[in-house]
Amino acid sequence: MSRPAPLSGFPEWLPAGRIVELHVLDHLRRTFELWGFAPLETRSVEPLDQLLHAGEIDKEVYVLRRLQAAPGEAEDEGGRRLGLHFDLTVPFARYVLENAGRLTFPFRRYQIQKVWRGERPQEGRFREFTQADVDVVGAGELPFHYEVELPLVIADALGGMRDLGLPPVRMLVNNRKVAEGFYRGLGLDDVPAVLRAVDKLEKVGPGAVADLLAAEAGAGPAQAKACLELAAISAPDASFAERVRALGVHHPMLDEGLAELVRVVEAAAEHAPGVLVADLRIARGLDYYTGTVYETLLAGHEDLGSICSGGRYDTLARAGDQTYPGVGLSVGVSRLISRLLGRDLVAASRPVPTCVLVAVVAEDQRADSDRIAAALRRRGIATEVAPAAAKYGRQIQHAQRRGIPFVWFPPAATPGGGHEVRDIRSGEQAPADPVGWLPPVADIWPQVLPGAVT
Repeated sequence: MSRPAPLSGFPEWLPAGRIVELHVLDHLRRTFELWGFAPLETRSVEPLDQLLHAGEIDKEVYVLRRLQAAPGEAEDEGGRRLGLHFDLTVPFARYVLENAGRLTFPFRRYQIQKVWRGERPQEGRFREFTQADVDVVGAGELPFHYEVELPLVIADALGGMRDLGLPPVRMLVNNRKVAEGFYRGLGLDDVPAVLRAVDKLEKVGPGAVADLLAAEAGAGPAQAKACLELAAISAPDASFAERVRALGVHHPMLDEGLAELVRVVEAAAEHAPGVLVADLRIARGLDYYTGTVYETLLAGHEDLGSICSGGRYDTLARAGDQTYPGVGLSVGVSRLISRLLGRDLVAASRPVPTCVLVAVVAEDQRADSDRIAAALRRRGIATEVAPAAAKYGRQIQHAQRRGIPFVWFPPAATPGGGHEVRDIRSGEQAPADPVGWLPPVADIWPQVLPGAVT
């Protein structure tokens, strides 16, 4: 078999990178659970018509086909085309509809899974990647205060990783009611078209957005100018509201949205000062958002794009007259990890969980080493046994290559006939007891530390 070429858009980390990723995932999981969110996993496949109805375009969804379907056999279940989910919100909405009778509302869940998108791979953008979502969904109604709570959860989740070397995060927040009320106050009724145009502002610039507003939303020069003025407003406090009102546009929905956005900004300023900023450029491209919307950037790494985004949705999950409104945020774990590893912002202290390598005196005495390893494992110390009864120097070299910090020598391997353990980093070797010895706390499991670890 020839050497395989990497497959673009499908990240695979080395073991040390995977340790970093698992550490981040564990931190996110613990934070979500501290806030009372229950774990959930949904299937990877959804009917294609449901995926497309949720606002994604056909070319970005991976479609599944049964290559071995028998002649005359339906290609997909029930004759419906199936696709891999492109986010976790759409399958979560379907899950809520299917299980509503067995859930207690408001239902708080977090979900950490792979998703797939058929977009062009580039830095921070993949075709297969991991997301970590946190949502609250209600039955019939969902109080606004959850739109205040969710960014505070993310502030804790991402802010809690600062000691690992994660740069400061800046969460940009807007409210769809502010945008829609403003646009309708201007006389622009095709709100989705305006939102889609404004959502491209950072990519194409104000001139191109003004052209899009004219071509796709029917905006005149004055209307396009007002839309761009609204998008230029940003503030870390409630002062943004007066700047919006100074533009002279009036609409009841605009007033409602401004009041809600002020509550979000003020609550975040108290809970996590300096993290959240009102930025009225934020639109979010998907059509199902109806209230507060969020995007999160890494300070100094804005070129990476948003590492966490989401918002309020009211009609994504609906069964007849019953709706299940929700609000949620999604952390792009793979995007975050790719930047942390790619720029050496964090690293694992060692590439393996193993703390101790037990040396083997001779192959016919391997059972003695196995018993020592078992005793250490029973006390929670990750241990493996040397692969061969080579010279002790070679067994130590094996531990060094693996990144294992300690080598354990059985009694038959020591001059005094007792157990001894060597810290191969310092070369210090001392007597030890398999039923009582403990390594330093920092060595029990790999640590994730700021900067490259040598």
